[in-house]
Amino acid sequence: MATSTTVQRQARAVRLGPRSLTALALVSAVGVAGFGWPFLAPPTSQLSAHAQDAPWLFAGLLVLLVAVVAAAIGESGLGPKAVAMLGVLAATGAALRPIGAGTAGIEPMFFLMVLSGRVLGPGFGFVLGSVTMFASALLTGGVGPWLPFQMLAMGWFAMGAGLLPGPDRLRGRAELAMLAGYGFLAAFAYGTVMNMAGWPFMSALASNVAFDPHAPVAANLARFVAYCVATSLGWDLGRAVVTVVLTLVLGPAVLRALRRATRRAAFETPVTFEAPRQ
Repeated sequence: MATSTTVQRQARAVRLGPRSLTALALVSAVGVAGFGWPFLAPPTSQLSAHAQDAPWLFAGLLVLLVAVVAAAIGESGLGPKAVAMLGVLAATGAALRPIGAGTAGIEPMFFLMVLSGRVLGPGFGFVLGSVTMFASALLTGGVGPWLPFQMLAMGWFAMGAGLLPGPDRLRGRAELAMLAGYGFLAAFAYGTVMNMAGWPFMSALASNVAFDPHAPVAANLARFVAYCVATSLGWDLGRAVVTVVLTLVLGPAVLRALRRATRRAAFETPVTFEAPRQ
């Protein structure tokens, strides 16, 4: 007598356990401090007195914490099939990043991070964003103290796409419009937080837009806005436009492919056995 096996075929995101969520919250909190410490520490604090050392300290901490959160997420939510998909998507993203690098912010990897985070969930998106940025840095020779900040920022970028509403119901043009809008705003957000990582390295004597550890928060905020406008606004706009265009043009096909691959992988689908029919 033969038995039949029934497997649910639904594209489900990789879910996280309490331990993984705690680790992710911890690394995000430290990341916020690592990026925003110039606005969080008062001018009289010892941290401001060591403005040139603080970015290096946070970079070292972020390397360890990103590794911890990736390990925790991997332990609870990433099986062999999910790891295989993670490797394929990270390699694809790393290969896409050098295309157009150095030309008006043309970075096509961002749209892939948005769509992958949307289909596979925030936890998978965070790991994918971090791993992709690390792999692309090795590929392009972009390894430096800025890399941990890039890994965390890209992890947030992809994770945010997984937190967008309607992952099981919203489809078609409405979903594409939402993803394109998110990609546009997140591209600017990514550029802004990365500016925070490099801005404190500038000497206050070198420019009137550099971080001044002795200035009040309001004055440094004005300096930072001027720094972003002067140095990265055009680059961020190019990144945002490319992300929107690729999402609208290639989004339907890529979303279908990702959902089909997720259903076939069936990351969390239990296999149930029916009793044999008489």
